[in-house]
Amino acid sequence: MEAQKRDRGLLYIDTDECKGCGLCVEACPPKVIHIGERLNHYGYRTAVYAGSGCTGCGICFLVCPEPGAITVLRATSPQVGAKRAPAAGVEGESSCASN
Repeated sequence: MEAQKRDRGLLYIDTDECKGCGLCVEACPPKVIHIGERLNHYGYRTAVYAGSGCTGCGICFLVCPEPGAITVLRATSPQVGAKRAPAAGVEGESSCASN
């Protein structure tokens, strides 16, 4: 039985901003972005995140020509041996790779 890998990132695509150019689809190393069938209010078929498998690399954010269309959150974990108190009620932290 293969162990389930935990996603290292989370991707949000704002379909109101996406123009469906496909640059993020081509640039995504784990290939978890595709062009969907639904149209946004401009009439573009927009990029869609598969829902899992994001590595948090931020390459899709870097190649996207539309400001604000893609937000990447990178999961962070405490370094081995680090003395950090966990945040109350938070299982894992995340940092914005898009900024």
